[in-house]
Amino acid sequence: MLISSNVFLILAFIVYLLFMVGIGMYFYGKNRTTTEYFLGGRKLGSWVTSMSAQASDMSGWLLMGLPGAAYLSGISAGWIAIGLGVGTYLNWLFVAKPLRQYTKVAGDAITLPQFFKNRFRDKSGIVSVVAAVFILVFFLFYTASGFVSAAKLFSSVFGIPYLAALAVGVVVVVSYTFAGGFFAVCWTDFFQGMLMFFCVLAVPTMAISSLGGPSAFIGQVEAFNPNFLSMLVDGATNQPYTLLGIVSLVAWGLGYFGQPHILVRFMGIESPKAIKKSRRIATVWVAISLTAAVVIGVAGRMFLGDILVEGGAQETVYITMVTHIFPVFIAGIFLSAILAAIMSTADSQLLVTASAITEDFYHAKIRKHAGAQELMWVSRICVIAVAVIAALIATNPESTVLGLVSYAWAGFGATFGPLVLCSLFWKRTTRQGALAGIIVGGVVDLVWAQLSGGIFDLYEIVPGFVLGLAAIIVVSLLTPAPEKEVTDEFETYRECVD
Repeated sequence: MLISSNVFLILAFIVYLLFMVGIGMYFYGKNRTTTEYFLGGRKLGSWVTSMSAQASDMSGWLLMGLPGAAYLSGISAGWIAIGLGVGTYLNWLFVAKPLRQYTKVAGDAITLPQFFKNRFRDKSGIVSVVAAVFILVFFLFYTASGFVSAAKLFSSVFGIPYLAALAVGVVVVVSYTFAGGFFAVCWTDFFQGMLMFFCVLAVPTMAISSLGGPSAFIGQVEAFNPNFLSMLVDGATNQPYTLLGIVSLVAWGLGYFGQPHILVRFMGIESPKAIKKSRRIATVWVAISLTAAVVIGVAGRMFLGDILVEGGAQETVYITMVTHIFPVFIAGIFLSAILAAIMSTADSQLLVTASAITEDFYHAKIRKHAGAQELMWVSRICVIAVAVIAALIATNPESTVLGLVSYAWAGFGATFGPLVLCSLFWKRTTRQGALAGIIVGGVVDLVWAQLSGGIFDLYEIVPGFVLGLAAIIVVSLLTPAPEKEVTDEFETYRECVD
């Protein structure tokens, strides 16, 4: 019997989707300015901030990309998880509070490019414009990864064509992002983060139980391939990892310092005092969720065998396990967790991209005197336009979620990570240095990703981040020191943080 024919499964999806859209409709009338639409008026509490930040961080790759990698390679796929876990903690520890305070002091900036413009008194606006261009480029690929996840989900579960499944996913995400803005995105992400956490724990627990418990499960893995339990050997090829390979995987953690859709959560938190609690919640959520996602992949290989090895099908391991383990309606709820992961990231990316286009292009360069209502509608039109372009990128059914995420993640980490850190902690950073860092980091990342063999097998975020940081330092030291107005503001912000 095809699961797509079961009305209870469809009902579970419909109930979930209506709930998400309902949240968007609830917040529709509560956004009167772009500050409220893009940043929620800086009124987020600890739980909503932490859960929405991590839910938007993980995306569909938590339940598709990472389990798929572990399905093929074993627990060595966990090197990415280690890098992300450490990166999450350090981002909350070193960046969250300073960024929240500095964006408030620096002209109450509501977007990352706007913060750079205000921070360096960039009257020409070139820094914010270049930053907005890179945001648009990389978020198109990142958002496309979410749409690919949604299309694979609907196509696998309901047996509908890939393009039709893609259209359904795009319409749902755009609808509540268009309507409710930042508040809708954060509150839907909060609920979606809770659902993701529950499901990512329940699925491997049930799978291992059905295989005879932890001891029997480990015995089966060892009998299948002992390298599946080694962090130093790739279980797919049975080849030892090189230092270059391990560095490339752990280096994912560097990306956190430059992800606009995560950083904007820090900017929107209600009080800096709430950050410590948020950091603890976020770190625990990430550590447990990433570990469970790797276990899903390994358990899936034992539970399902080799049926998903070919053609990128490994990324449907969670979907296939759920449909085999749980009753139909419960399966629908668990499969909705993938939608949660997908939508919690795609909505954030759409909103951040729309904010960059609206504030840093339209408002700054085209219509400087545009009213609040006009900017609100431009923002919503941008959400639709970006979604359409990302959907066109996602029309290739051979695209892998992990591949698209990897490309965009490295791009943001290399382009903005070094500048975010220098902006917050180095008073001597200049406008010219900031511009050099963005361009060098972004261009090196883009070029390096197209090369392969030898040193070029190193994940592109590493050379992009290092050379971007070097460009900021060198150019800042070679150009005149920042004006007194800039350094005085820096001192004011540091007093707020300390």
